[in-house]
Parts: sequence; C-alpha cells; structure tokens
Amino acid sequence: MQRRKRHGRRLVAALCGLAALVAAAPAATAASEPASAEAAATRPAFRMPFICGQTWRGSNWQGHSPAHSIDWNHYDANGTPDDLGRRVLASAGGTVLESYYATSTGYGNTIVIGHGNGWRTRYSHLKTRDVQKGATVTRGQRIGTVGATSALYDISPHLHYEQILNGSVVVAVVQGLSYPDYTTRYQTSTNRC
Repeated sequence: MQRRKRHGRRLVAALCGLAALVAAAPAATAASEPASAEAAATRPAFRMPFICGQTWRGSNWQGHSPAHSIDWNHYDANGTPDDLGRRVLASAGGTVLESYYATSTGYGNTIVIGHGNGWRTRYSHLKTRDVQKGATVTRGQRIGTVGATSALYDISPHLHYEQILNGSVVVAVVQGLSYPDYTTRYQTSTNRC
C-alpha cells in the first residue's frame, strides 16, 4: 500500500511537471510569432519603408540581433550599394513613440512608431530623423533617411527594421510577404503608390 502511494505521488508530480512544461511552451514561441490568431488579425498592412517603385533587398541573416529583424539595402543599376541618404517612410500610420540617438546599443539614430494593438515598428541606423516623439504619422510619410549610425559598431549604410508585437520582435510580414529567419529577397515598394 505504501509503495502504491509513493508511485501515485510520483505520477502526480510527473504530470504536474509535464503540465508546467506544456504551459511554458507558448511563451517560448511568443517572440517569433504573434501569440494568437486575434493578434495576427490586428497586424497592420505593413508596406516597405521606401518610395513606391523602389526595389530593395531585405535580409534576415543568421546571428542578426535581434532575431527576426530585417536589414534593407538598395543597389544601383551596376549593383553598387547606394542606400545612404535615401528616404525612409513609415510602413504604417501611427504615433512616434521614440526618436533618439542610442549610445548604449548598436541602433544609432532610431525611430519607433506605435500602430495600436501592441504593434510597433523600429527603424535604425538612420542618417537623419525627421519626426519627433509624440508626432502622428501616416503610412508613407517621410520619417528620416538611411544612414550608418551606430554607437558601438562600424557599419555600412542600410536600414535596420523590426516589427514588434507586445515588446517582442516577430517575424516581419511586408506587403504580404513573410521574412522568416535566414531569408533574403528583393521586393519592390508599394508604399503610397
């Protein structure tokens, strides 16, 4: 009888431990995808943060920090990078939550826009910031220009871009195309076309 009780306690303890692991599993994936279908349904229809008709290369590479962020680069007809100074547009309308130069991160000149329902976008390494905290912006409005600013790293010009849900960077969806980790693709902007 005593042995049966101990076995029963071990079984209950094991089941409780398994339940705790299962309960924790969604939290582990929350950083990569929207936490629910409702959150995914509220995702703004994000456009590329560039002028209509421009084609840019978006890369989400191994070791990129934070995970799921995109680096955007533009090339001329000869394949030479020509990002520096190109206009950066809001990929969706919202309110500017932050506009600053980061000294403790590698972001450099940064703008963060809140879009409601827990959604934000971050634009970093900017050469110029054309909007201040508290400003209301519309999709396609100029918010800055591409640069190479970073307090910690020597970088080449590009736009670092993040889509954030409830504080976690998620896999970006731009004009209906998903950018899962380790994706590189060319895409043409339809922002304000």
